[in-house]
Amino acid sequence: MSGERHIDEVFEEQLRELLVRDADIVRPAPAPYPAIRRRGMAERRRRVAAVGAALVALTVVPVGAYAWAGGSGDGGADTASPMTSVSTPHSPAASPKATAAGPARPASDAQLLDGITFAQAADGLQKCLDAEQVSSLTGMPGKASGYRIILAAKSTGDSNAPGDGFHVVAVRDEPTGSRVICNVKDGKADGINVSSRDAAAPDAGPVVPDPNGADLYMQSIIDKGKWKLPFRWAAIGYVDASVAKVTVTYGDSTADPAVLDHGWYIAYGTLNEQVTQAPRIMGYDAAGKLVYDSDTDKTYDRTLP
Repeated sequence: MSGERHIDEVFEEQLRELLVRDADIVRPAPAPYPAIRRRGMAERRRRVAAVGAALVALTVVPVGAYAWAGGSGDGGADTASPMTSVSTPHSPAASPKATAAGPARPASDAQLLDGITFAQAADGLQKCLDAEQVSSLTGMPGKASGYRIILAAKSTGDSNAPGDGFHVVAVRDEPTGSRVICNVKDGKADGINVSSRDAAAPDAGPVVPDPNGADLYMQSIIDKGKWKLPFRWAAIGYVDASVAKVTVTYGDSTADPAVLDHGWYIAYGTLNEQVTQAPRIMGYDAAGKLVYDSDTDKTYDRTLP
């Protein structure tokens, strides 16, 4: 009997070991949290990189030239006249709202240059948003009704981007300070530049020149020193509510004052000489005190490429 009892005990011990081993096999192992987290972070970086590449692709569009065509659109050259500041609130919350039928209008129709009508500007904006699939790539609305137009001006082709057309600048309050510069040629979308105030330096002052707005005041760098003149130029940027006046000087042309439109400054003029320096922007408060000078802004590219 003692021998049988020993055999039973051995069998029982072996059976117990088998059951424990099977339980380990059946029981799921703890989730490898560190590995999962690493994979998640890698995937997130991959997606961010993909979106960033898409935005770069959107912003790298030919730099068009601007030439005076006259308010009548007859192609005759005009001389620049002093611009008056538009008395509108600076707060984005006070911005005119777009309607379901289309974008909101600028603070003044004087911001629609060279005989370009608001209807033409709105139509061109929608064509660009559709062609460049802005909504899917940036999360910004893909309908013109989500924007407000602040500038429309004719453009003249250069060596890098032949063919005449016009640009439309449209903005949104959300994401903060977001905007698009749309280029239209022969009635078709020819590129779009997307940016926002987030692209500016985190310690930016009360006036912030658009960090990606050179499309509006540069011709192709291929044509450096041989720009077509006279040349229509424009410059845009962000202003705080404390800023009462902005002036912009570009070569022999000065916008004094620039238009102030719900948190944006818009300057434009005509250039009659070759330039090597970017527009100089200066901002003043209500008392006339200088609160910003691009010549002392270390983040501003003062020399043209």
